[in-house]
Amino acid sequence: MISDAAMLGQFAGLFAAAFGAATILPFQSEVVFVALQVAGSAPVVWLVAVASLGNTLGAVVNYVMGRGIERFRTRRWFPVNAAQLALAQRWYARWGVWTLLMSWAPLGDGFTVIAGVMRTPVWVFLVLVTIAKTGRYIVLAWLTVQAGG
Repeated sequence: MISDAAMLGQFAGLFAAAFGAATILPFQSEVVFVALQVAGSAPVVWLVAVASLGNTLGAVVNYVMGRGIERFRTRRWFPVNAAQLALAQRWYARWGVWTLLMSWAPLGDGFTVIAGVMRTPVWVFLVLVTIAKTGRYIVLAWLTVQAGG
C-alpha cells in the first residue's frame, strides 16, 4: 500500500492530465488512468471520480472560452451575423445541446466551446458533460479489467 502523500500526488497527476485532456492542450489522460488502475494503488471508484472531475472542469474552461468568444459577435471578422447567430442558438438549444454527450470523444472538446458560444445554460452543460466524461472513465475502467488489468 502506498502512502497517503503518494496517493495524493497520483490523484493530482491524474486530475491534471484529465483537466488538460479536456482543453485544447495535447494531453492524454487515458494512459495515466489505466496505469494507476493497473498499479492498484487506489480504488477504481476514486480514479473515476478524480479523472471525471478534472475532465469536466477542463470542459468548463472551453465553455468559458466559448462564452468569451461570443462577445465579439459584433466584430467584422466574426463568422456569422447577429441574425444567423440567434437562429443557430435557437436550433442548438433544441437539438444541438445533445452533442455534449459526445464531449468525451475525439474532437468532443469543440462541442464544449460551441456550447459556450451558443449560451447553453450552465446547469445543462454540466449535467450532460459530467455524464459523458464520467461514462468514458467507467467504460475505460471496465475495459481495463476485461483486458486483465
